[in-house]
Amino acid sequence: MTKKLAKKENDQKPIFWDEGCDYLSKQDKIMKSLIDTYKGEAPLRKSNGFHTIIRSIVGQQISVKAAESVWNKLFALADKGMQPEVIAKISEEDLRAVGLSQQKVKYVHNCAEFFLSEMQGKIDLIDHDHIKLSERLITIKGVGQWTIDMFMIFHMHAPDVFPVADLGVINAIKKLYNVEEKDKKILIKKILKIAEKWKPYRSIASWYLWRSLDPIPVEY
Repeated sequence: MTKKLAKKENDQKPIFWDEGCDYLSKQDKIMKSLIDTYKGEAPLRKSNGFHTIIRSIVGQQISVKAAESVWNKLFALADKGMQPEVIAKISEEDLRAVGLSQQKVKYVHNCAEFFLSEMQGKIDLIDHDHIKLSERLITIKGVGQWTIDMFMIFHMHAPDVFPVADLGVINAIKKLYNVEEKDKKILIKKILKIAEKWKPYRSIASWYLWRSLDPIPVEY
């Protein structure tokens, strides 16, 4: 996927959002209800790709509320300069003090080093080939498929990303679609079957699933 999916300006909603919402509303009455409930809302793209990666790492395996608290402290520590050269110079002790685990401290520094060395400090990555960029980012220790999915949804504005292993997505689908299954493999199969009707706009569907659970819109 190489075509440009969003403008370069900061704070732009995905160019496919309105069309995708109309499509999902016709395909799925539950999704239509969510879209109507949160009408006019959409994730706004930040042009700083490094910002999105770091925020995704902060949000790994913790609640939206907890992640927001840690992020705000980290953002203040970086003096609002969420740049790889700034983060690389912050000590492990100071990063721990804002609420990052020792493991996430290393991941954050790994990302800063990667952007400085492999990406030559570039932070706006919207014009990169999605597949090749994913292959490069996955080499960073601490960046897994979930982080890549968040990056593709929130920075690259890819329309059809579905983070099937995301706990929020799973919980929302279980609640909204009355899915009950103890066997995780069978549960995932059921979720993927439900999500089939959302193609090619599963990124939008995922965002509305998250929105249904949290008072704070998910942002990366």
